[in-house]
Amino acid sequence: MIDSTAAGKRISLSNGIFWLGIFFLYAPMLVLIVYSFNESRLVTVWSGWSVKWYAELFNDQQLMSAVLRSLEIAFYSASAAVVLGLLASIVIVRFHRFRGRTLFSGMITAPLVMPDVIIGLSMLLLFVAMAQFVGWPAERGLLTVWIAHTTFCLAYSTVVISSRLREMDQSLEEAALDLGATPVRAFLKVTLPIISPAVLSAWLLSFTLSLDDVVIASFVTGPGATTLPIEVFSSVRLGVTPKINALATIIIALVSLAAFGSWYFTKKLEQSRQMH
Repeated sequence: MIDSTAAGKRISLSNGIFWLGIFFLYAPMLVLIVYSFNESRLVTVWSGWSVKWYAELFNDQQLMSAVLRSLEIAFYSASAAVVLGLLASIVIVRFHRFRGRTLFSGMITAPLVMPDVIIGLSMLLLFVAMAQFVGWPAERGLLTVWIAHTTFCLAYSTVVISSRLREMDQSLEEAALDLGATPVRAFLKVTLPIISPAVLSAWLLSFTLSLDDVVIASFVTGPGATTLPIEVFSSVRLGVTPKINALATIIIALVSLAAFGSWYFTKKLEQSRQMH
């Protein structure tokens, strides 16, 4: 009886800590969503329900341009980081012995432990030095932000892809080679489909990191290349309006729909596999 009572207390304590953590994480989001429908211009003063700030959001050309610009940069940065990360993972995992392997691995993963301000400052100095000696890039803009974000996201994509590639059974690829497939065809037909979940995860992680970055982009951006985080950070100095809350609510809704859709289709796929 004592043991069951103690076990019940432990379960209750675990449940309490769990729900407390959930509340701590998601309560600010719920408050933000509620205040996105606030009629008042002051985000901390409630004056009634209204959707006018959503209309104001879509009429704000500067903010909407920053959203589209951030999505564009994040898409190209994630794509380039995944391609380069896949090549780096192959070199690190499959080529065990070559001169400079340790240095190569260290340089690839260095951004993981470096502060963002150090990466941003070093990229800025690199672009300035290249402009002085080579004449390129002539000015900082979308291209420099894309290069900086690709360099930053490369480390994360390499870690994700290389960990999956290291766990893969290499005999499958060797069997394809024995059956007459070329190394490239064996990689495309056997290896790539097996590690595709890791590649997709690396792309999504890189996309999120690029979309969220404000420190590195603030160093390497220029006129006409302001990203959404920088736009929001700049608006904080002048006072945040509920337009930012409306934008955050839309982003939360899209992410929630994507997560729910992924869970739903994964569940349906598992059910279909069990039936067959």
